[in-house]
Amino acid sequence: MAKRVFIPLCTGFEEMEAIILIDVLRRGNVEVVSGGKTKEPILASRKTLHLADKVFSEINPAEFDAILLPGGLEGTKHLMADPEISKILNSFQSEKKLIGAICAAPSALRNLDIISGNDPYTAFPSSEDLTIGKGGKYTGKRIESHNHVHTSVGPGSAFEFALYLLEILEGKKIMEKVKAGLQLP
Repeated sequence: MAKRVFIPLCTGFEEMEAIILIDVLRRGNVEVVSGGKTKEPILASRKTLHLADKVFSEINPAEFDAILLPGGLEGTKHLMADPEISKILNSFQSEKKLIGAICAAPSALRNLDIISGNDPYTAFPSSEDLTIGKGGKYTGKRIESHNHVHTSVGPGSAFEFALYLLEILEGKKIMEKVKAGLQLP
């Protein structure tokens, strides 16, 4: 049975991060479901419009193996302000299911104490991204993993992060096949 991944899209999300995660995982036969606050088109950070597969209220965390948060500072602020997303993230945390966040989005995990204390994490290295939220120890690595939480630095690491997550979800053989098809260096 295919793994299922939920990717919430809030106004201001970083297009490259969300779309690359969705695309790479789907190429690896992962069922990816994107979600939005409403059925209305979502305006992303570079002013492109996107339609989500479902609305947040339709998401049952028990039906998913992972949740992945795209960054974008505005999108992350909307993620942090949404009580439905907080509830979904807390459910994934309590079940120790895979949680991923890229760019500014690790702040949402820090804000909910999913990343806390001295938990290692990485994020976009701007002062604003690193001061939103609390807890955790910033490492500056391109990808950082601690238990079931995986973080990455930004748009330039999106393919690397997507392939890393695909390997966790579907194994090295499928990841290598998808990587070869992408013609990455």
